[in-house]
Amino acid sequence: MEIGKILESIMRNNNIVGTISSVIVIIGAGFFFTKKKVIPSNCAGSLSKVILNLAIPTLSYNAFMQDIDSRKLEQSLSILVWGIVIHLVLIFLTKIFYKNYSGDRNDVLRMMTIFGSTTVFGIPVIQAVYGDTGAMYASVFNIPYRALLYTYGYMTIAGVKLKKENMGKIISNPIIVATFLGMFVWMFQNYFFQVSVIEGDIIRKYAFLRIDKTAYWLFKPMQYLASLNAPLSWLSIGITLAGVSFNDILKSKISWGYSVIKVVVIPVFLVALYTVMNMTGLVTTSYIALATIVLMMATPAATVIATYTIHFNKEPVLTSSCSLMSSIFSVAMIPFLIITIEILKSMGIFS
Repeated sequence: MEIGKILESIMRNNNIVGTISSVIVIIGAGFFFTKKKVIPSNCAGSLSKVILNLAIPTLSYNAFMQDIDSRKLEQSLSILVWGIVIHLVLIFLTKIFYKNYSGDRNDVLRMMTIFGSTTVFGIPVIQAVYGDTGAMYASVFNIPYRALLYTYGYMTIAGVKLKKENMGKIISNPIIVATFLGMFVWMFQNYFFQVSVIEGDIIRKYAFLRIDKTAYWLFKPMQYLASLNAPLSWLSIGITLAGVSFNDILKSKISWGYSVIKVVVIPVFLVALYTVMNMTGLVTTSYIALATIVLMMATPAATVIATYTIHFNKEPVLTSSCSLMSSIFSVAMIPFLIITIEILKSMGIFS
């Protein structure tokens, strides 16, 4: 198929076009109404609490409410492994990327490169474009991400060693709990107590924890909560961007360099790497799995890292500058990556 026809088919895909336009419009609305003082500039923090404690956990659990098949199980385990490998490799590569910087500046740039804002930028877009399967893969990818974010990321910025309270923070995180519970139910659903459910003229059996089938009265409100994730996340981005000076950001060469590495170089390299490996038969990655990994890595600096730097007074101005610049890069880059992956899929490279 010609590239022109592929692009035409992509632009006719209402799901893709609608998601891209939604990102731009809702972020723009948050920015505009904050500038007009209709929305309080300090409410982004409250929105993030709703997202982290309600929207993402329900989305993570609900994403696993589907029948299991060997292909999805294989891809999920592959994504889990790749999530571990990619983050561990970046721990070492970032030492090379930022070898010209030392002290706090080096630590902050490295942590912002390793850890992206997957909750606000990655998962909402992936769920909107690729549905529950994409959300499920994103939740699996985030398991090693969060484990390292709350341990290695914290220790590096704080300059401390691993403590028991950090491990407790990881284990008790509602997103981690919901992801592990949902993944457990999904993987072992055939071994749980089964409940008979009437579907039309057919009676089927489902695990009692498959609430999408056995407890719809509970699943539906969780669906509503999960649906808050994307709009609230994008709205909070716009609110945050409204409070930063663009002129100061544009003059920062470090912010430009960081954003290119984080949002352009790493995702493009991953697309190229997976394309070569798929074409040579080294791996058989589905296009949704590829999109999940690439889009999660194309996110701007993690807000948790920004919180750490502000709390410990480790280059907070640089962090804010890099966060804004990389956010702008990400808004522009994510649609490009989605279209690129769709082209590769149309060429038959990814299934």
